[in-house]
Amino acid sequence: MNLARRPRRLRATPQIRALVREVSLSADDFVLPLFVSEKVSGRKPVASMPGVFQLDEDSLVADARNAHEAGLRAVLIFGIPAVRDETATQAYADDGVVQRAVRRLKRELPDLVVMTDVCLCEYMSHGHCGITDFHGANREVAHVHNDASVELLVKTALSHAGAGADVVAPSDMMDGRIGAIRAGLDAAGFENTIIMSYAAKFASAFYGPFRDAAESAPKSGDRRAYQMDAANAREALREVDFDIAEGADIVMVKPGLPYLDIVSRIKERFGMPTAVYSVSGEYAMLKAAAANGWLDEKACVLEQMTAFKRAGADIIITYWARECATWIR
Repeated sequence: MNLARRPRRLRATPQIRALVREVSLSADDFVLPLFVSEKVSGRKPVASMPGVFQLDEDSLVADARNAHEAGLRAVLIFGIPAVRDETATQAYADDGVVQRAVRRLKRELPDLVVMTDVCLCEYMSHGHCGITDFHGANREVAHVHNDASVELLVKTALSHAGAGADVVAPSDMMDGRIGAIRAGLDAAGFENTIIMSYAAKFASAFYGPFRDAAESAPKSGDRRAYQMDAANAREALREVDFDIAEGADIVMVKPGLPYLDIVSRIKERFGMPTAVYSVSGEYAMLKAAAANGWLDEKACVLEQMTAFKRAGADIIITYWARECATWIR
């Protein structure tokens, strides 16, 4: 009996390989990020992210409808306001760019799951994720006021929930914000609003193109004082543990490919619904390689998405979500 050939027998044909495949992709796995802006008319291409656009409200609704018709169940909305200030006023304004977009999406596409990014960086004049003090001629970050920032994040999450968001996704990495947001939502009657926490968000070099798309780059300094050090896996587990204890319904790892070990460890340890964000740098690198004919875009994307699912991700946030839903039909 030649048992050594068993693996080869199970790889012999496409049909057999599909029959014994351990991980399969579905359109239900994917969430499409979209950028709605008060500063554009129609669609403005993001130069560093081919195929991604800043959208006015009409274009956002059209793109969300197209994604839904392609089989996607959810979108994640980021807002770009026309006016920014030192207290991120437009982040939690009832008539803010995200709030208006959510109301319209829920009115016109009621079956679409609408997720909203809850952060302050796009709305702060200095581009940081909280109320921040600076020092020196180069305006380096001196202090981020955690608790005061959390108060604004709660207001932002409540305004999104009030507009109809199904899921609010705090991405700021302030301490204690999940518990505060959960308490605020519950007290306001939004007990069924889901919190998807950016629980393990690393200070990554892969965010550059996103900051072009969201116009969210800090004007000075960096975010290493509040985003995680890329070297720390055990700390990521502690962060996730805190957020689950505070009421997170879904936990997220960001970025994706460089942190598959973190995804795997989180899923194995906690067994919670786990999301991964395949970030802009991952997207831009492969787009550039494909444009130069160095790599097969479709094959590489589907391999990446399979790797996320194999590592333990239940939800994959990716700029290729619409294409993936079409490719795997």
